[in-house]
This record gives sequence, structure tokens and C-alpha cells, in this order.
Amino acid sequence: MQRLVGRGDESEWIDLWATQLEAGESLRLAPGDPLRGEDQEVVAVVFNGRVKASVNGRDLGTAGGRADVFEGPGHAVYAPPGAEVELEAETPASLAIAAAPADASESGEARIIGPDDQRIDEVGKGNWSRTVRTMLGPEHAAGRLLLGETINPPGNWSSYPPHKHDENSPPEEVALEEIYLFKVDPKQGFGVQLRYRDGDEEAFRVSEGDVAVIPAGYHPVVAAPGYELYYLWVLAGEQREMAPRFEPEHAWVQEADG
Repeated sequence: MQRLVGRGDESEWIDLWATQLEAGESLRLAPGDPLRGEDQEVVAVVFNGRVKASVNGRDLGTAGGRADVFEGPGHAVYAPPGAEVELEAETPASLAIAAAPADASESGEARIIGPDDQRIDEVGKGNWSRTVRTMLGPEHAAGRLLLGETINPPGNWSSYPPHKHDENSPPEEVALEEIYLFKVDPKQGFGVQLRYRDGDEEAFRVSEGDVAVIPAGYHPVVAAPGYELYYLWVLAGEQREMAPRFEPEHAWVQEADG
């Protein structure tokens, strides 16, 4: 298990890990163990392969089956705080595990989230069109986490028009921190992640397996020509609501034709 982002260090709310399991190998996520706090809900996203999932000894069934994240929508396993999760690989499998503190009384039931349970949208247009697969949106039962997958075609932008969600002024904007975990097809490719606000800006290359932590600011991302770019996005904050604020000078792009 590789820890990618640690709550209290890089983030305020979110822990993120990545792991690979060989066929027959198991991963146990118990409340209070080193991988998961007592009060954390958890979502395991299956990038490829298949895993048998159980929560508190109850068999949930098999999650996964896609060859890779670019093939199509996948599966995730959700468990509320206090629930023990066990994932047993039926085939070699790679996964990401996201966790955040949540109130058990406000969280959802343990379940497998399959393609039919997701909201899959074609967003944007032209060279800022992309596919967004929302596995865990505000309309889905959970305590704090919001999570999904975005696919950028080669050369296309996403998180565009540029938006941010670092100020709590509902209904116009709700504060959420965010983490991106990237994958690229073909794997030698790359994208560029921007982060900026109030004159403080940075741009950096993102490649297979890279992570971007976005505590604040606008954060558009672009795939290099010739390379399809994927990222798992995970958000969490005080409120479980998605209300981003678009950068005013670029918001017009949403209304433009072509």
C-alpha cells in the first residue's frame, strides 16, 4: 500500500492510497488501523481487475472487471465509518483508496458502486470537452466524500472554464479541498496542471501515477496532444455540496457557440 496523500500533512480532510493486489491476495481496512481512522468513511476505486468485496463479514459481490480506466466506467466499494472492509483479488488488480472523517449517522450504507449507479456526463465542448463519471456525488449517500473520474481526450482541457471552491459562501461557492490522481494512455504521455489565485501561480507536468493536491485556487488541467488523460478526483469539506465559482473573465466560454 502506497500512501499518496496524508490528512494533517498535505490535506485537511482526505487520505489517499494506491495499491496493487495479486490474485488471491487480500486487503483489510479496519477502523482504527494504521490505514484508516476510527471515524473515516472509505471508498476503494478499482482501476483494473476484479476484487471480491465484503463489509463486516457480509459479502457484497465482485467489483471491477475493466482492463484499465480508459476502457469505460468502473466499480468502487463504499463503506461508512466503523465498518470493516475486506477486498480479495480474484485477478491481479490495482486500486485507489480514499478516506475522510464522517458522521456515521449521516453516511450511506456499504455497497458496490457500479457503472449503472454513476452519473456519466459529456461535459464542455470543442477542445474542452471531456467525460465525467460521478461515482459519489451530492445525490449519492455518503457522509463527506465526493468522488469520480474524468477522461480528457488528447489535447483537451478540463476543470474548465477555470473554477475554484475554496471559499464558503453558499449558494455561490462551497469550500472543498480536492485531490487528483492521474493516469495516461499511452503511459509515457503527460498533461499539465495549473494552480493559481491572487497572483500566486504554478504549472507543472503530470504523468502516470502523479498526484495534485488542490487546497485552493483555480486548477484547470490539459492533456498533451496524442495522449488521453485520466484523473480520479476526490473532494471533501465541511459541506457535502458542489458549488464551484468560475473565473469571471473566462466564464463566457460556457455560453459561446463552437
